[in-house]
Amino acid sequence: MEFRHLVSFLAIADELHFGRAAQRLHLTQPSLSAQLRKLETALDVLLVERNSHEVRLTPAGREFELQARQIVAQMERAALAAKATAEGRAGTLSVGYNLPASRHVLPDALARMTDRHPDIAVALWEKRTGPQLTALADGSLDIALVYGHPSTSEFRYRLLLHRVPLVAVVGRRHRWAERASVPFAELQGQECVLFSRDQCPAMYDSIFRAAAQNRISLTVARHADDPGATAHMVSVRPLVGFASVTRAMSMGLGAHGDGPVAVKLSNPVPTLDLYAVWRAEETNPATALFLDCLESLQTRTDESVHDVALQHQVEQ
Repeated sequence: MEFRHLVSFLAIADELHFGRAAQRLHLTQPSLSAQLRKLETALDVLLVERNSHEVRLTPAGREFELQARQIVAQMERAALAAKATAEGRAGTLSVGYNLPASRHVLPDALARMTDRHPDIAVALWEKRTGPQLTALADGSLDIALVYGHPSTSEFRYRLLLHRVPLVAVVGRRHRWAERASVPFAELQGQECVLFSRDQCPAMYDSIFRAAAQNRISLTVARHADDPGATAHMVSVRPLVGFASVTRAMSMGLGAHGDGPVAVKLSNPVPTLDLYAVWRAEETNPATALFLDCLESLQTRTDESVHDVALQHQVEQ
């Protein structure tokens, strides 16, 4: 059974006249009759009865007409959807993000995307940088909003937020808990809890770069790839963890209670840059549309993250 045979049959069902149906399809009557015979042979059912006076559908033909119209309509919808997706007007876009992106980038970008391209469904996935870049490489993600940017030609990137500060995270009983700020050099001799580098290379390198500038060695006593696990570990042991100032504010670090405390680091202040990253050989047209929605956000979001940092300094 061929799709064109369904279209020909529906033209006959509409017109109940072979001449008009053939003219509508730009076919000859013999060609139209041949297509109908092939369809009936494939189904092993008589669909149309005709004589010198009339053309009419058999009971089987009337039932088949209902199903055939649904099939043809679905094919037309599929064709329109495919065309819209190819042109970037519809489809699905998968976006990965971290916490600063969630707070400072995504709300306005998603609002713009919805206003401009309402038929594109944006799927969101919150993960650290490493897992996002892995998903970007294997095609699970179309755009990653991450700390740092890859240096390979496989990806392209755009700066979104500049110099997001990092803070130390300690328990309430730690000797730093009441301090407003700690020079980075005082991490010498402190036992730290740190994540694996492949989870967030840029953050990992920023921490160790600050240590190198102070000519100190960090003692990594525990590993925790999840930020929540870090908070739990420093609450019960005299360990020092690390978090972005955005993460610290979202977790209420430094607020009253029994949880851990965020302490500013200085000399130097480790910082991170937030980037949008996508594949160099991009095949999803919606990627460029989403990047357009990010383009005008850079200046304002840069200011926003520094407002958060300033608020953190005042509260300390």
